[in-house]
Amino acid sequence: MSDHNRREFIKLTSLAIAGSMLPLSACRTQQELAIAPAFAPDYKIKVGLIGCGGRGTGAANQALNADPNVELVAMADIFPDQIENSLTVLGQIHSDKLNVPEERQFVGFDSYKKLLNEDVDVVLLAAPPSFRPDHLEASVAAGKHIFCEKPVAVDAVGYHRVVDAVKSAQQQNLSIVSGYCWRYHEPKRAFFDKVLDGSVGDIRAVYSTYNTGAARFEEREPGWSDEEFIMRNWMYYTWLSGDHIVEQAVHSIDFMAWALGDQTPVSAMGTGGRQVRTEDKFGYIYDHFAITYEYPNNVKGFHMSRQQANCENSYKAEIFGSDGVGIANVTRNVHAIQGRENWNYSGEENNMYQTQHDELFAGLRKGLILNDGMNMANSTMAGIMGRMAAYTGQRVTWEEAVNSTEILMPENVEWGNIKGSGKVAMPGETRLT
Repeated sequence: MSDHNRREFIKLTSLAIAGSMLPLSACRTQQELAIAPAFAPDYKIKVGLIGCGGRGTGAANQALNADPNVELVAMADIFPDQIENSLTVLGQIHSDKLNVPEERQFVGFDSYKKLLNEDVDVVLLAAPPSFRPDHLEASVAAGKHIFCEKPVAVDAVGYHRVVDAVKSAQQQNLSIVSGYCWRYHEPKRAFFDKVLDGSVGDIRAVYSTYNTGAARFEEREPGWSDEEFIMRNWMYYTWLSGDHIVEQAVHSIDFMAWALGDQTPVSAMGTGGRQVRTEDKFGYIYDHFAITYEYPNNVKGFHMSRQQANCENSYKAEIFGSDGVGIANVTRNVHAIQGRENWNYSGEENNMYQTQHDELFAGLRKGLILNDGMNMANSTMAGIMGRMAAYTGQRVTWEEAVNSTEILMPENVEWGNIKGSGKVAMPGETRLT
């Protein structure tokens, strides 16, 4: 956030009713702010959940924790058991905040449309990434405030739809809080504030990693069709997840964007492949990537990610500047700078997932609109751009990436036309479209 926006935020929060202030951390987010009609303290904010798996259930739990006068009133998923399981978990924690009768439990690929026709104030979008442009567009058109899990698209066409939806949300004063959760983590807010204030000098390079173990995999159960097996294991299909550089490692790519003031890359070149996860049951995504991004002023961004068991894990960002080095290490929970003045974070540790919702709902009570839209769209697109570079083996510019006409998400997805087969991308053969 610019100094001007920080000052404006402090000015706006000073207008709040005494005894009901926004969290202090909200003054340090990377968001745009606007004034809109506030939800009165005695008004019960109604929440709808679209995508009721583990992440969606977690988001619903955090939304219900964020405000004393909020309730979950509607749920949507393509699988009825996802709704049932989510309700069971949430009922053990928030039995007094659940108001989801059977008639507001919607199942099917069009279930999100039915939910958005209900009297809902805030929607939580947590279905697989390929559905995000549809769900975001429809939520904005319905006038809902939004929590939107990352990433927000799997191809450039989806990216542009998201950007258009974000602009429409801004015009309507609708909040969009994104699932780039580290932007809500107090140690990283402090760390990246220091970096952006020049503590390492002029940034020359950023190195980011997301090297983790094997990803979750659902073994086929009796009675599952091929299509259900694919949808239960959506992360292994590029058209559904964007590949793991987009679905998971994009958090680390977002670190690079954050350190560089949310500039977009000029170009990307890299490699990747399937070295360990080669069986057909794992779809056709890669299990490792290595990408070099070039940013303005010849700044380099080096990114490495992999999903391979029994290997050294690493999840961090290292920033190399003219006057020092900074490191934000998720794996070891280290946030430090060695430069003109050495610094180690020693402040508050917060639950970033909860803070996302605390700030969203506190803002709604004050009429303060938070919009992460452009950051979440551009970081997602940078991940897509890295995948394009690895899949093709070519240098891909930002302009080439965002102007790509490739559409991964089929039109009108429904049972009977689920795309399962796909060819593993071969660098030097796969072409950018």
